Amino acid sequence: MEFLFSEDQEMLAQTIRDFLAGECTAEHVRGLWETETGRSPGFWQQLTEIGLPGLLVPEEHGGLGMNEVDATLVFEETGRVALAEPLISTAGVAAPLLRELGGDLAATWLPKIAAGEAIVGVGHAQSPFVADAHVAQLLLLPDGDDLHAVDPSNATLTAQTSNDQSQRLFSVDWTPTSETLVAEKTVGAALQAAALDRGALACASEQLGVASTLIEMGALYATQRKQFGVAIGTFQAVKHRLANAKVKLEYARSVVYRAAHSTAVAAATRATDVSMAKVTSSDAATFAAKESLQVHGAIGYTYEQDLHVWMKRAWSHDLA
Repeated sequence: MEFLFSEDQEMLAQTIRDFLAGECTAEHVRGLWETETGRSPGFWQQLTEIGLPGLLVPEEHGGLGMNEVDATLVFEETGRVALAEPLISTAGVAAPLLRELGGDLAATWLPKIAAGEAIVGVGHAQSPFVADAHVAQLLLLPDGDDLHAVDPSNATLTAQTSNDQSQRLFSVDWTPTSETLVAEKTVGAALQAAALDRGALACASEQLGVASTLIEMGALYATQRKQFGVAIGTFQAVKHRLANAKVKLEYARSVVYRAAHSTAVAAATRATDVSMAKVTSSDAATFAAKESLQVHGAIGYTYEQDLHVWMKRAWSHDLA
């Protein structure tokens, strides 16, 4: 069996990479840390112009109508630049969840997501906090096996701290009612299980990009920093650290891509494949963070160095 990405998929990934390389710099990410919401409506509109929020929204609702295999390549690129916008929750999880729910709720919200007019927060029983609830226009929240669509104005949000300043997490206090109920019992449970897998897959995909950047930063520093008159990258002990990180990354990449295919076709092994992807990609990213920090030495601990931007993302996605 030959498993390769199509030319169109590779062109999509390259287009996203080129755009983000110019627009989502480390300075941009750091700048958002100092704002009240940590998010940029203007940049969200830029992402909308290239179709990212509507990536998994069906074409009849104004989206691109792609699947999780396409999305995996996109999320790998957003991880590469440590994107701080709510793309995972809205595009990666909420959009396909609404698509599967169907009915008036999907007809109302999917076009808004594709047009960049709506951000949606998604809760799950396995996570006590909801990401980006403070900027969401809709919250999809569980109550046991039941699933509810909640107006954020009818909920109380409490901000929680994170080791990653780009992550904005909230506990949500709300009251389920018959009016907010959108799926129940086995249907609600199945929708929540699929949402959990999509969220984990998106995090795993971003971890590939995070690990890639951490390795690149370590390699670049190793060519610049000199000891005993030569670049430290010439030392075998340094080269082996980065080589081991690269091996873990490439192993994880194939596992993530397999999980993306399983999710796209709703394979019976989806949950297992996604779990494996989450474990291997997070192992690769956190290992790359440790090894790149070791290569940087003491300067890697300084706040002025951008290394910690991606280290924190590796840690937060490991827990997400």
